[in-house]
Amino acid sequence: MTGGPCRSYPFSRNRLDPDPQYAELRRTEPVCPVKLPYGPPAWLVTSYELTKSVLGDARFSRAATVARDNPRECPVEFGQVAESVLSMDPPAHTRIRQLAGRAFTARRVEQFRPRAQQIACGLIDSMAAAGPPADLVESFSFAFPAIVICELLGIPGADRHAFRGWTDAIVSTSTSTSGQVQETYMQLAGYMAGLFAQRRAHPGDDLLTWLVQARDNQDRLTETELLFLGMALLVGGYETTAHQITNMVYTLLTHGPQLRQLTARPELLPEAVEEMLRFIVFGSAVNARIAMADVTVGEVVIREGEPVLCSRGSANFDEQVFSRAGELDFTRDPNPHLAFGHGPHYCLGAQLARMELQVALGEILTRFPGLHIAVPEDQLTWHTETMMRGLAAFPVAW
Repeated sequence: MTGGPCRSYPFSRNRLDPDPQYAELRRTEPVCPVKLPYGPPAWLVTSYELTKSVLGDARFSRAATVARDNPRECPVEFGQVAESVLSMDPPAHTRIRQLAGRAFTARRVEQFRPRAQQIACGLIDSMAAAGPPADLVESFSFAFPAIVICELLGIPGADRHAFRGWTDAIVSTSTSTSGQVQETYMQLAGYMAGLFAQRRAHPGDDLLTWLVQARDNQDRLTETELLFLGMALLVGGYETTAHQITNMVYTLLTHGPQLRQLTARPELLPEAVEEMLRFIVFGSAVNARIAMADVTVGEVVIREGEPVLCSRGSANFDEQVFSRAGELDFTRDPNPHLAFGHGPHYCLGAQLARMELQVALGEILTRFPGLHIAVPEDQLTWHTETMMRGLAAFPVAW
């Protein structure tokens, strides 16, 4: 790679705030070389328009990351297999995405909203019965999306505690050996394969049954594609939303004027969720793409074979797109944030995540007036060995 000296990446983490280096790079070097803890150097893209350009450009490939050493935070890379929807390019990616996307349309998600509200209310009833203080992480944030995705996929609810350990390992940056990685994947893959076998023997009214039938009756998936798609839906439909519920409640409780505004005007809840999706720096740039030809991005020529990382968190603070980008504004309009990505790999479960976040925040704020952090803020414990930012525990009272 050519260019200036490589910056060490990921940058520092301070709760949910962006590192100041992002703003500096957007102004002076929006495409810069970086070196991650593992793998080769990469180009880091930090501006909004260039991030959209790379994410939507077919000359930058996810499939080309398979079977090569990629820039990454963790010692061993999870999920870089040709049959995973996360590691595909069109048209193979399009075929699987269209199939799975039929289960996550806005209409289907809205049909599930009343049931999601019932689930949230039940969890909050248990919190209220136990009385404050409560750890929001354990009492609600991880339980709620786990139950939702279990019901949608047709997974026994009692199993959610088992797969939490697998998903935690997948997003960990400290899983140290290939043996540990392989063991986690084998456990999760074996579990999903068992569920698919059950659906073949006893079909149900759930997404896993539908996927099995698409595989067996329509031949639209290979068996391996079916397995990795089920794993991706389970992990992707659970871990990120769980962290973001806690992150958004923390953001509200540390931004008094915006919390009071939302309490007074609950109709702003959808806009508040969108703004917090933009405002919260959820993680560093992940999922490298490989240039399949020499491509000019901004003022930099990225050579064929070089990896590129796009910081959506930085792009969401780009002052050229978002006026007063550093302010939390629940009336921001338009708000074209990139929290769910852009282009072919735009988040498949974006509508489900939006609905879950709206339901979760709406029920928490309605049922727990006066909600506040139950310990001094400097006593809160943040995750440090995971690709996602979030609180390890969040004691709250009301």
